Amino acid sequence: MFDALGRISELRQARRLSVYKLAKLADVPQSTIVTWYNKNRYPSIDKLESICNAFGITLSEFFSDADQLDNGKTDAELADLNSKYLLLTDYQKEALMKVIDAFIHE
Repeated sequence: MFDALGRISELRQARRLSVYKLAKLADVPQSTIVTWYNKNRYPSIDKLESICNAFGITLSEFFSDADQLDNGKTDAELADLNSKYLLLTDYQKEALMKVIDAFIHE
């Protein structure tokens, strides 16, 4: 059987996120996440989807055993980029995308 709580822990630790920070990014109460662990309950699909969005992955990727994505970046590297991106303001995100586009079109 797939260990969803273990996978959440694995992804959270790879991204260096506390339960509190994950809760904030996923817009899921921290107490809810703690309850999942304390009572060995699994999240509902809607909560799991919110968690996946916070990690920057799809539900399919969540349930995948693949450690490597097609572009050669590890999940941890992409997760680190995603967690930093989520901390930016909308203005900063827009500016960053312009810089990335400039590099790509050089």
